[in-house]
Order: sequence, then C-alpha cells, then structure tokens
Amino acid sequence: MARPNGYGTVSNDNHAENGMLSGSDGERAALLSKPEDGNLVLRRIQGHMTVDISKAWGDLILLGCYIITGLLDSSSVQVWGSFVSMQTGNTIYFGLGLAAPWKSNRWIRAGISVGCFCIGSFFFARFHRYLGQRKRWVMVLSFTIQIILMIIAALMVTLGPVTGTSDPVTIWISLPIALIAFQSAGQAVSSRVLGYNGLTSVVLTSIYCDLFMDPKLLTASPRENIERNRRAAAAVCVAVGAFFGGLWGNSEYGLPGALWTAIVLKGIVIVLWFFWKADKESTA
Repeated sequence: MARPNGYGTVSNDNHAENGMLSGSDGERAALLSKPEDGNLVLRRIQGHMTVDISKAWGDLILLGCYIITGLLDSSSVQVWGSFVSMQTGNTIYFGLGLAAPWKSNRWIRAGISVGCFCIGSFFFARFHRYLGQRKRWVMVLSFTIQIILMIIAALMVTLGPVTGTSDPVTIWISLPIALIAFQSAGQAVSSRVLGYNGLTSVVLTSIYCDLFMDPKLLTASPRENIERNRRAAAAVCVAVGAFFGGLWGNSEYGLPGALWTAIVLKGIVIVLWFFWKADKESTA
C-alpha cells in the first residue's frame, strides 16, 4: 500500500528493495539459507577428499611406516617364528621347511605370510589404480583398511590363547599372520603410488646396497644428497622399530603390546593423510 510524502507516494515494498525484511520474511530466509550452507560444507569436504595429495615430503610418512615394520617383524619373529612384512626371510624359511618339513612348522607360517603379502599387493595395487592413485579419500581408505586388519589381529592375539614358535599352526596363529602380512602390502604399494619406489617400507637389502654404492656417501652435505638421507633413515627407522618390538617382546605385554603400538602409529598416518597438503595441479 502506498503512503504519501512531500514528493509523491512511496511503496511499502521499499524495505524489501533495501534488503530489509519483515520478521516472518527474515525467518523464512534464514531457514532457506541453512540447506545452502550445509551444501557448501559438503562441497568443501568433497573437494578436500577428492583432490590428489601432494607427493612432497611423503617420504617422511613412508619412513614412519618403516618403524611400524620393524616393530611388527621383530615381535612376530620372536613369537611366531616368521616375519609379517619383510618377505625375504620368510622365503628362506619356506624353502628350508620344504627340505625338511617334519622338523618344524615355521615354513607353514612363513608360507602364509608370503602368500597373503602377495595377495595384498594384488589387491591394493588395483584398489589404487581403479579408484584414484593419490586421491585423498583413497589414501585414507587404504590405510583405514590396513588398520582394521591390524585391529582384528591384535584382538585375536590379546584375547586368544598364548602362542609360541613350537605350537601347532591354529587359526589363532595363521589368521593374525595373514591379516598383518596382507596389510603390510598396502604400505609397500603406497610407496609406488607416491613415487618413492626405493622406500617400500618393508625391504632393506636393496637400500643397503644403494646406500653404500653411492659415490657421494661421505662427501655430500645433507641438502645435496636426499636419496642417501632417505636410505640411511630407512635403516635407522627399522632398527628403532625393532628395538621397541624387542622391548615389548621381553615384557609382560609381549606381542599384543607391539601390535597395539603399531596400530596407534598407523592411526597417526591416517590423520596425516587426511590433512596432507593437496597437489597444486589437482586443485587448479
């Protein structure tokens, strides 16, 4: 309804035109804006999770995974007589066992570990290849699968019967070995995904060879020889993990303590991937 003033008539709608709404109109606008705000948050989360993570400094996480490897292998070889990550030793155990299978069942445990590591490599390679190599959500999900398998193994070891190297190979031994070996392959595959092929997080023999073949091993400064730094750090990280695995193995907590510690470390890796810097090219 128009009202008079000194210059003619003014519409009551001028408040709306000036961005001023009545009480009922303001409440309606507020309600309508909430879904839009919610959609904006969802879009931001979706955008955050679908970008490729940056490969820069990804070697630091892989070095952390070497600690997990040392922790798990040093504990498992004490309790089960086989490795769950480094498969060279398991292959030797398997071959020796085939030559004299009646002497012990270590070769069975080693064979389970090698076989499940190979299956895990097959799975995780295709997982990344088909879903997106370095997509944030793919990296997070990959390591989440790994930690779930570790948790199942840790629960079995913690709640199940105490086992040793001379015990028969029951499900309380075979299944935890299988689960941990399978998830270890996920770590190895992630090194390929990130482009750090020399840091598999499960192998040291080739690293030792490449490290001491380096012509600038003793002459280059840390900034001039990054590859040497990585190789040396990988060996140190495995040794650190093995040290703590040995402490757990000789304590009252034993293998369960080592497994739960490795789970905490793996959880930290998942958090880091969630907040890791995005690749600039994928956000352009």
